[in-house]
Amino acid sequence: MNSIKNKKLLLSSITTCIALSFTSQVQAEDSVFVGHLADMTGPTSFVAKHYGSGIRDALNYKKKNNGINGTKFEHETIDYSYKVPQAIAAYKKWTSRKNMVVMQGFGTADTEALISFVSRDKIPNFSGSYSGHLTDPTGKNPHTKKPAPYNFFYGASYSDVCRGLIQWAAEDWKSKGNKGQPKFTHIGANHPYPNAPKTACADYAKELGFKVLHPVVVSMKPGDFKAQCLSIKNSGSNYGYLGNLGGSTLSLIKSCNTVGTDIQLMTNIWGADKNFFNAGGSGLKNYVFPTMTPFWGDDAPGMKLVGEISKMSDPSGNKERTHHYMRGICSAYYMIEAMEWAEENGGITGENIKKGMYVKSDWVPKGLEGVCLPATWKADDHRGINKINIYNANYENGSVKVNKVSTVTVERRDDWLGY
Repeated sequence: MNSIKNKKLLLSSITTCIALSFTSQVQAEDSVFVGHLADMTGPTSFVAKHYGSGIRDALNYKKKNNGINGTKFEHETIDYSYKVPQAIAAYKKWTSRKNMVVMQGFGTADTEALISFVSRDKIPNFSGSYSGHLTDPTGKNPHTKKPAPYNFFYGASYSDVCRGLIQWAAEDWKSKGNKGQPKFTHIGANHPYPNAPKTACADYAKELGFKVLHPVVVSMKPGDFKAQCLSIKNSGSNYGYLGNLGGSTLSLIKSCNTVGTDIQLMTNIWGADKNFFNAGGSGLKNYVFPTMTPFWGDDAPGMKLVGEISKMSDPSGNKERTHHYMRGICSAYYMIEAMEWAEENGGITGENIKKGMYVKSDWVPKGLEGVCLPATWKADDHRGINKINIYNANYENGSVKVNKVSTVTVERRDDWLGY
Protein backbone atom coordinates (compact mmCIF):
# COMPACT_ATOMS: atom_id res chain seq x y z
CA MET A 1 0.00 0.00 0.00
CA ASN A 2 2.81 2.39 0.91
CA SER A 3 4.49 1.62 -2.41
CA ILE A 4 1.31 2.52 -4.34
CA LYS A 5 0.84 5.66 -2.23
CA ASN A 6 4.44 6.76 -2.86
CA LYS A 7 4.02 6.23 -6.60
CA LYS A 8 0.88 8.38 -6.55
CA LEU A 9 2.73 11.11 -4.63
CA LEU A 10 5.61 10.94 -7.11
CA LEU A 11 3.28 11.21 -10.11
CA SER A 12 1.47 14.10 -8.43
CA SER A 13 4.79 15.90 -7.84
CA ILE A 14 5.89 15.38 -11.44
CA THR A 15 2.54 16.68 -12.72
CA THR A 16 2.82 19.73 -10.47
CA CYS A 17 6.40 20.44 -11.66
CA ILE A 18 5.33 20.17 -15.31
CA ALA A 19 2.40 22.49 -14.65
CA LEU A 20 4.60 25.01 -12.85
CA SER A 21 7.19 24.83 -15.60
CA PHE A 22 4.52 25.41 -18.25
CA THR A 23 3.06 28.29 -16.25
CA SER A 24 6.46 29.97 -15.87
CA GLN A 25 7.05 29.65 -19.63
CA VAL A 26 3.68 31.25 -20.35
CA GLN A 27 4.44 34.04 -17.89
CA ALA A 28 7.85 34.60 -19.49
CA GLU A 29 6.26 34.83 -22.94
CA ASP A 30 3.45 37.08 -21.69
CA SER A 31 5.81 39.75 -20.35
CA VAL A 32 9.06 41.19 -21.71
CA PHE A 33 11.47 43.75 -20.31
CA VAL A 34 12.87 46.93 -21.91
CA GLY A 35 15.81 48.78 -20.32
CA HIS A 36 16.16 52.54 -20.75
CA LEU A 37 19.35 54.51 -20.08
CA ALA A 38 18.85 58.27 -19.67
CA ASP A 39 21.00 61.23 -18.72
CA MET A 40 18.68 63.24 -16.52
CA THR A 41 21.32 64.89 -14.33
CA GLY A 42 24.64 64.64 -16.19
CA PRO A 43 26.50 66.97 -18.57
CA THR A 44 24.12 66.44 -21.49
CA SER A 45 20.91 66.64 -19.44
CA PHE A 46 20.13 70.06 -20.96
CA VAL A 47 18.78 68.09 -23.94
CA ALA A 48 18.94 64.48 -22.77
CA LYS A 49 16.17 64.86 -20.19
CA HIS A 50 13.76 65.85 -22.97
CA TYR A 51 14.80 62.96 -25.21
CA GLY A 52 14.60 60.53 -22.29
CA SER A 53 11.16 61.83 -21.31
CA GLY A 54 9.93 61.21 -24.86
CA ILE A 55 11.05 57.60 -24.68
CA ARG A 56 9.62 57.04 -21.21
CA ASP A 57 6.26 58.61 -22.09
CA ALA A 58 6.07 56.55 -25.30
CA LEU A 59 6.76 53.32 -23.40
CA ASN A 60 4.19 54.17 -20.72
CA TYR A 61 1.62 55.06 -23.37
CA LYS A 62 2.16 51.79 -25.23
CA LYS A 63 2.15 49.81 -22.00
CA LYS A 64 -1.23 51.35 -21.17
CA ASN A 65 -2.61 50.71 -24.66
CA ASN A 66 -2.43 46.97 -25.36
CA GLY A 67 1.33 46.52 -24.93
CA ILE A 68 3.01 44.57 -27.73
CA ASN A 69 0.00 43.06 -29.52
CA GLY A 70 -1.43 42.28 -26.09
CA THR A 71 1.85 41.07 -24.62
CA LYS A 72 2.70 42.99 -21.48
CA PHE A 73 6.06 44.61 -21.12
CA GLU A 74 7.93 46.11 -18.22
CA HIS A 75 10.51 48.87 -18.46
CA GLU A 76 12.86 50.73 -16.18
CA THR A 77 14.56 54.10 -16.70
CA ILE A 78 17.95 54.49 -15.04
CA ASP A 79 19.62 57.89 -14.87
CA TYR A 80 23.25 56.97 -15.51
CA SER A 81 24.41 60.64 -15.53
CA TYR A 82 26.40 60.10 -18.75
CA LYS A 83 28.89 57.84 -16.95
CA VAL A 84 30.06 54.75 -18.83
CA PRO A 85 30.62 52.52 -15.72
CA GLN A 86 27.08 53.24 -14.55
CA ALA A 87 25.70 52.39 -17.99
CA ILE A 88 27.54 49.06 -18.00
CA ALA A 89 26.35 48.30 -14.45
CA ALA A 90 22.73 48.99 -15.45
CA TYR A 91 23.11 46.77 -18.51
CA LYS A 92 24.49 43.88 -16.44
CA LYS A 93 21.67 44.27 -13.91
CA TRP A 94 19.02 44.14 -16.65
CA THR A 95 20.51 41.12 -18.42
CA SER A 96 21.15 39.10 -15.26
CA ARG A 97 17.99 39.90 -13.30
CA LYS A 98 15.39 41.12 -15.80
CA ASN A 99 16.02 38.99 -18.91
CA MET A 100 16.07 42.14 -21.05
CA VAL A 101 15.21 41.65 -24.74
CA VAL A 102 15.84 45.19 -26.04
CA MET A 103 17.02 48.57 -24.74
CA GLN A 104 16.92 52.30 -25.35
CA GLY A 105 20.41 53.73 -24.82
CA PHE A 106 21.82 57.21 -25.04
CA GLY A 107 25.39 58.57 -25.19
CA THR A 108 28.18 57.84 -27.64
CA ALA A 109 30.81 56.73 -25.12
CA ASP A 110 28.47 54.29 -23.35
CA THR A 111 26.80 53.05 -26.53
CA GLU A 112 30.17 52.26 -28.12
CA ALA A 113 31.35 50.62 -24.88
CA LEU A 114 28.28 48.35 -25.00
CA ILE A 115 28.68 47.25 -28.65
CA SER A 116 30.38 43.98 -27.73
CA PHE A 117 27.89 43.28 -24.92
CA VAL A 118 24.75 43.74 -27.01
CA SER A 119 26.26 41.83 -29.96
CA ARG A 120 27.15 38.89 -27.72
CA ASP A 121 23.79 38.88 -25.93
CA LYS A 122 21.78 39.67 -29.08
CA ILE A 123 19.99 42.62 -27.49
CA PRO A 124 19.18 45.52 -29.87
CA ASN A 125 20.28 48.90 -28.53
CA PHE A 126 18.36 51.91 -29.84
CA SER A 127 20.64 54.78 -28.89
CA GLY A 128 20.51 58.53 -28.64
CA SER A 129 24.02 58.44 -30.04
CA TYR A 130 24.11 58.82 -33.82
CA SER A 131 27.78 57.95 -34.16
CA GLY A 132 28.63 56.81 -37.67
CA HIS A 133 30.57 53.92 -36.13
CA LEU A 134 27.24 52.33 -35.21
CA THR A 135 25.94 52.12 -38.79
CA ASP A 136 28.13 49.25 -40.02
CA PRO A 137 26.61 45.96 -38.78
CA THR A 138 29.11 43.68 -40.56
CA GLY A 139 32.37 45.59 -40.17
CA LYS A 140 33.08 45.61 -43.89
CA ASN A 141 34.39 49.18 -43.91
CA PRO A 142 38.04 49.51 -42.76
CA HIS A 143 37.08 52.68 -40.85
CA THR A 144 34.64 50.75 -38.63
CA LYS A 145 35.98 50.27 -35.10
CA LYS A 146 33.72 47.29 -34.32
CA PRO A 147 30.86 45.67 -36.24
CA ALA A 148 27.61 46.84 -34.64
CA PRO A 149 24.91 44.34 -35.71
CA TYR A 150 22.59 45.12 -32.78
CA ASN A 151 22.86 48.92 -32.82
CA PHE A 152 20.15 51.20 -34.24
CA PHE A 153 19.20 54.86 -33.95
CA TYR A 154 16.55 57.15 -35.36
CA GLY A 155 18.08 59.91 -37.48
CA ALA A 156 21.03 60.61 -39.74
CA SER A 157 24.43 59.83 -38.23
CA TYR A 158 26.57 62.59 -36.77
CA SER A 159 28.90 62.12 -39.74
CA ASP A 160 26.10 62.40 -42.29
CA VAL A 161 24.61 65.44 -40.54
CA CYS A 162 27.99 67.15 -40.64
CA ARG A 163 28.39 66.17 -44.31
CA GLY A 164 24.95 67.64 -44.99
CA LEU A 165 25.91 70.87 -43.25
CA ILE A 166 29.16 71.04 -45.21
CA GLN A 167 27.22 70.47 -48.43
CA TRP A 168 24.93 73.36 -47.47
CA ALA A 169 27.95 75.52 -46.54
CA ALA A 170 29.54 74.95 -49.94
CA GLU A 171 26.34 76.12 -51.63
CA ASP A 172 26.00 79.03 -49.19
CA TRP A 173 29.57 80.17 -49.96
CA LYS A 174 28.88 80.24 -53.69
CA SER A 175 25.42 81.82 -53.36
CA LYS A 176 26.95 84.79 -51.55
CA GLY A 177 29.34 85.39 -54.42
CA ASN A 178 32.44 84.50 -52.42
CA LYS A 179 35.62 83.57 -54.25
CA GLY A 180 38.51 81.40 -53.25
CA GLN A 181 38.70 78.51 -50.82
CA PRO A 182 36.37 78.60 -47.79
CA LYS A 183 37.86 77.56 -44.44
CA PHE A 184 36.29 75.03 -42.09
CA THR A 185 36.89 74.31 -38.38
CA HIS A 186 35.64 71.55 -36.09
CA ILE A 187 34.87 72.97 -32.63
CA GLY A 188 34.24 70.69 -29.66
CA ALA A 189 35.53 68.73 -26.69
CA ASN A 190 38.04 65.92 -27.01
CA HIS A 191 35.32 63.37 -26.24
CA PRO A 192 33.71 60.51 -28.23
CA TYR A 193 30.49 62.47 -28.85
CA PRO A 194 31.91 65.64 -30.51
CA ASN A 195 34.75 63.63 -32.05
CA ALA A 196 32.48 61.07 -33.71
CA PRO A 197 32.11 62.92 -37.06
CA LYS A 198 35.37 64.92 -36.95
CA THR A 199 37.52 62.98 -39.41
CA ALA A 200 34.66 61.97 -41.71
CA CYS A 201 33.40 65.54 -41.98
CA ALA A 202 36.88 66.98 -42.54
CA ASP A 203 37.49 64.51 -45.37
CA TYR A 204 34.27 65.54 -47.10
CA ALA A 205 35.02 69.23 -46.57
CA LYS A 206 38.35 68.76 -48.35
CA GLU A 207 36.54 66.89 -51.12
CA LEU A 208 34.23 69.89 -51.62
CA GLY A 209 37.11 72.33 -51.78
CA PHE A 210 37.32 73.60 -48.19
CA LYS A 211 40.57 74.28 -46.42
CA VAL A 212 40.27 72.34 -43.19
CA LEU A 213 41.90 74.10 -40.24
CA HIS A 214 43.12 72.60 -36.98
CA PRO A 215 40.23 71.63 -34.66
CA VAL A 216 39.53 73.96 -31.73
CA VAL A 217 39.05 72.16 -28.43
CA VAL A 218 36.25 73.51 -26.22
CA SER A 219 35.16 71.88 -22.96
CA MET A 220 31.74 70.28 -22.66
CA LYS A 221 31.27 72.42 -19.55
CA PRO A 222 30.31 76.11 -19.76
CA GLY A 223 33.20 78.52 -19.42
CA ASP A 224 35.06 81.54 -20.74
CA PHE A 225 36.08 80.62 -24.29
CA LYS A 226 37.45 83.97 -25.47
CA ALA A 227 40.87 82.41 -26.12
CA GLN A 228 39.34 79.79 -28.42
CA CYS A 229 37.22 82.43 -30.15
CA LEU A 230 40.28 84.62 -30.75
CA SER A 231 42.03 81.61 -32.25
CA ILE A 232 39.08 81.05 -34.58
CA LYS A 233 39.00 84.74 -35.46
CA ASN A 234 42.70 84.87 -36.24
CA SER A 235 42.48 81.75 -38.41
CA GLY A 236 39.93 83.43 -40.67
CA SER A 237 37.68 80.37 -40.55
CA ASN A 238 34.42 80.86 -42.44
CA TYR A 239 32.38 77.85 -41.24
CA GLY A 240 32.50 76.05 -37.92
CA TYR A 241 30.87 72.78 -36.85
CA LEU A 242 29.87 72.78 -33.18
CA GLY A 243 30.21 69.33 -31.63
CA ASN A 244 29.09 70.29 -28.10
CA LEU A 245 25.68 71.35 -26.78
CA GLY A 246 23.83 73.33 -24.12
CA GLY A 247 25.76 75.59 -21.76
CA SER A 248 29.09 74.95 -23.45
CA THR A 249 27.80 76.13 -26.83
CA LEU A 250 26.01 79.12 -25.29
CA SER A 251 29.27 80.12 -23.59
CA LEU A 252 31.14 79.83 -26.89
CA ILE A 253 28.59 82.00 -28.73
CA LYS A 254 28.79 84.65 -26.02
CA SER A 255 32.60 84.62 -26.00
CA CYS A 256 32.83 84.79 -29.79
CA ASN A 257 30.37 87.68 -29.93
CA THR A 258 32.45 89.49 -27.30
CA VAL A 259 35.70 89.26 -29.28
CA GLY A 260 34.01 89.82 -32.65
CA THR A 261 34.56 86.42 -34.24
CA ASP A 262 32.90 86.41 -37.67
CA ILE A 263 32.12 82.77 -38.50
CA GLN A 264 29.09 80.86 -39.70
CA LEU A 265 28.30 78.41 -36.88
CA MET A 266 26.61 75.10 -37.68
CA THR A 267 25.66 72.73 -34.89
CA ASN A 268 24.93 69.03 -34.46
CA ILE A 269 21.47 67.56 -33.88
CA TRP A 270 21.63 68.17 -30.10
CA GLY A 271 22.84 71.76 -30.34
CA ALA A 272 19.58 73.67 -30.71
CA ASP A 273 16.04 73.79 -29.38
CA LYS A 274 13.62 76.38 -28.04
CA ASN A 275 15.17 76.32 -24.56
CA PHE A 276 18.56 76.98 -26.14
CA PHE A 277 17.14 79.84 -28.21
CA ASN A 278 15.55 81.44 -25.15
CA ALA A 279 18.85 81.21 -23.29
CA GLY A 280 20.88 82.49 -26.26
CA GLY A 281 18.57 85.42 -26.95
CA SER A 282 20.18 88.36 -28.73
CA GLY A 283 23.44 86.46 -29.14
CA LEU A 284 21.98 84.25 -31.87
CA LYS A 285 22.85 85.38 -35.39
CA ASN A 286 22.13 83.03 -38.28
CA TYR A 287 22.71 80.01 -36.08
CA VAL A 288 22.37 76.97 -38.38
CA PHE A 289 21.09 73.65 -37.04
CA PRO A 290 19.57 70.34 -38.28
CA THR A 291 16.31 68.65 -37.28
CA MET A 292 14.72 65.21 -37.74
CA THR A 293 11.17 66.09 -36.65
CA PRO A 294 8.80 69.05 -36.83
CA PHE A 295 8.54 71.52 -33.95
CA TRP A 296 5.90 71.54 -31.22
CA GLY A 297 2.74 73.12 -32.62
CA ASP A 298 3.56 72.35 -36.25
CA ASP A 299 0.76 70.92 -38.37
CA ALA A 300 1.41 67.23 -39.01
CA PRO A 301 -0.95 64.22 -38.75
CA GLY A 302 1.31 62.47 -36.25
CA MET A 303 1.28 65.38 -33.83
CA LYS A 304 -2.07 64.11 -32.51
CA LEU A 305 -0.41 60.93 -31.21
CA VAL A 306 2.55 62.96 -29.89
CA GLY A 307 0.07 65.05 -27.90
CA GLU A 308 -1.54 61.94 -26.39
CA ILE A 309 1.85 60.49 -25.47
CA SER A 310 2.87 63.79 -23.89
CA LYS A 311 -0.09 63.57 -21.52
CA MET A 312 1.52 60.56 -19.85
CA SER A 313 3.71 62.97 -17.87
CA ASP A 314 1.70 66.17 -18.44
CA PRO A 315 -2.02 65.36 -18.07
CA SER A 316 -2.92 68.98 -18.80
CA GLY A 317 -1.46 68.70 -22.32
CA ASN A 318 -0.15 72.26 -22.04
CA LYS A 319 3.58 71.57 -21.76
CA GLU A 320 5.55 72.57 -24.84
CA ARG A 321 7.96 69.83 -25.87
CA THR A 322 11.26 70.12 -27.74
CA HIS A 323 12.04 68.26 -30.94
CA HIS A 324 14.45 66.11 -28.88
CA TYR A 325 11.36 64.81 -27.06
CA MET A 326 9.79 63.87 -30.39
CA ARG A 327 12.95 62.12 -31.56
CA GLY A 328 12.72 60.06 -28.37
CA ILE A 329 9.17 59.07 -29.31
CA CYS A 330 10.31 58.09 -32.80
CA SER A 331 13.12 55.96 -31.39
CA ALA A 332 10.71 54.17 -29.07
CA TYR A 333 8.10 53.57 -31.76
CA TYR A 334 10.47 52.07 -34.32
CA MET A 335 11.54 49.67 -31.57
CA ILE A 336 7.92 48.96 -30.59
CA GLU A 337 6.85 48.14 -34.15
CA ALA A 338 9.86 45.82 -34.54
CA MET A 339 8.78 44.13 -31.30
CA GLU A 340 5.25 43.76 -32.67
CA TRP A 341 6.64 42.12 -35.82
CA ALA A 342 8.73 39.81 -33.66
CA GLU A 343 5.69 38.81 -31.59
CA GLU A 344 3.96 37.73 -34.80
CA ASN A 345 7.02 35.98 -36.22
CA GLY A 346 8.47 33.61 -33.68
CA GLY A 347 8.38 35.56 -30.43
CA ILE A 348 9.78 38.72 -28.87
CA THR A 349 13.48 37.97 -28.74
CA GLY A 350 16.42 40.23 -29.51
CA GLU A 351 17.17 38.32 -32.71
CA ASN A 352 13.60 38.63 -33.94
CA ILE A 353 13.40 42.34 -33.04
CA LYS A 354 16.55 42.86 -35.11
CA LYS A 355 14.95 41.01 -38.04
CA GLY A 356 11.88 43.21 -37.64
CA MET A 357 14.02 46.29 -38.31
CA TYR A 358 14.67 45.13 -41.87
CA VAL A 359 11.13 44.28 -42.93
CA LYS A 360 9.96 47.72 -44.12
CA SER A 361 11.36 50.39 -46.42
CA ASP A 362 10.61 54.11 -46.15
CA TRP A 363 9.11 53.20 -42.80
CA VAL A 364 7.15 55.60 -40.61
CA PRO A 365 5.59 54.22 -37.41
CA LYS A 366 1.80 54.10 -37.56
CA GLY A 367 0.25 57.26 -36.16
CA LEU A 368 3.46 59.31 -36.42
CA GLU A 369 3.11 60.38 -40.04
CA GLY A 370 4.79 63.73 -40.62
CA VAL A 371 6.66 63.45 -37.31
CA CYS A 372 9.21 60.68 -37.94
CA LEU A 373 11.11 60.76 -41.24
CA PRO A 374 10.79 57.65 -43.44
CA ALA A 375 13.57 55.23 -42.53
CA THR A 376 15.12 52.13 -44.09
CA TRP A 377 17.49 49.82 -42.24
CA LYS A 378 19.21 46.92 -44.02
CA ALA A 379 21.04 43.90 -42.67
CA ASP A 380 24.31 45.25 -44.08
CA ASP A 381 23.63 48.98 -43.62
CA HIS A 382 22.18 50.62 -40.50
CA ARG A 383 22.05 54.14 -41.94
CA GLY A 384 18.32 54.45 -41.47
CA ILE A 385 17.99 58.07 -42.62
CA ASN A 386 20.09 60.24 -44.92
CA LYS A 387 17.85 63.31 -45.14
CA ILE A 388 18.65 66.43 -43.12
CA ASN A 389 16.35 69.43 -42.68
CA ILE A 390 18.43 72.56 -42.04
CA TYR A 391 17.15 75.66 -40.23
CA ASN A 392 18.60 78.88 -38.91
CA ALA A 393 17.78 80.91 -35.83
CA ASN A 394 18.06 84.69 -35.54
CA TYR A 395 17.22 87.12 -32.77
CA GLU A 396 14.78 89.63 -34.23
CA ASN A 397 12.60 92.25 -32.53
CA GLY A 398 12.85 90.79 -29.07
CA SER A 399 12.53 87.09 -29.91
CA VAL A 400 14.26 84.30 -31.81
CA LYS A 401 12.89 83.53 -35.28
CA VAL A 402 13.44 80.11 -36.82
CA ASN A 403 13.37 79.55 -40.59
CA LYS A 404 14.01 76.55 -42.79
CA VAL A 405 16.89 77.16 -45.18
CA SER A 406 17.42 73.82 -46.93
CA THR A 407 16.83 70.07 -47.11
CA VAL A 408 19.91 68.03 -47.93
CA THR A 409 19.99 64.37 -48.92
CA VAL A 410 23.36 62.77 -48.21
CA GLU A 411 24.65 60.04 -50.50
CA ARG A 412 24.77 56.47 -49.17
CA ARG A 413 28.33 55.95 -50.29
CA ASP A 414 29.89 52.58 -49.45
CA ASP A 415 33.05 54.27 -48.17
CA TRP A 416 30.95 56.28 -45.68
CA LEU A 417 29.37 53.25 -44.02
CA GLY A 418 30.48 53.07 -40.40
CA TYR A 419 32.43 56.29 -40.80
